Amino acid sequence: LPYLDIPFQHASPRILKLMKRPGAVDKTLERVLRWREIAPDITVRSTFIVGFPGETDAEFEQLLEFLDTAQLDRVGAFAYSPVEGATANQLPDPVPEEVKQERLARFMEKQAAISAAKLEAKIGSVQQCLVDAIEDGIAVARSKADAPEIDGLVHIQNADEAKLRVGDFVNVEITDSDEHDLFGDALIEAKAAPFDLKVL
Repeated sequence: LPYLDIPFQHASPRILKLMKRPGAVDKTLERVLRWREIAPDITVRSTFIVGFPGETDAEFEQLLEFLDTAQLDRVGAFAYSPVEGATANQLPDPVPEEVKQERLARFMEKQAAISAAKLEAKIGSVQQCLVDAIEDGIAVARSKADAPEIDGLVHIQNADEAKLRVGDFVNVEITDSDEHDLFGDALIEAKAAPFDLKVL
């Protein structure tokens, strides 16, 4: 599947070095752009930490700029919290809790706008989806861009008409979107999944 989950963690070379992670942010962005050249439909997911000890306002802004440039499809983030035995606990200049939470809110607001725009661009497309559940005539499914219980969902409005069943693969014409999910209608008769979902 054209889906990559890579925890970039931050965009400041100094903060990444403090995290003991590679700090070549420019090369990271080059890689993301190259992956999209190779596979235009690729989904790139990542996680980030805000409020790491010593993170300055400028370094947080650098992280927001990274989001703007990278245009990642799926993003998770959390505010730094001390972990027992972690060397980061000894770093100077801890970020106050209220600042960490404010930065987290700003980060997620920016990513929500990016996500909403990327999903809106899929309106009118046809996505192959796997049906996970059916309730009240609406099927809840996943496209190749949706990891189970992590990413968004595809809500298929005409599940009864299309006679969908859990485990079916179906082509869905996307008619609407929000910040996280897609909405659409099944186009063709579903095909049974080529594997036993219970085994997975």
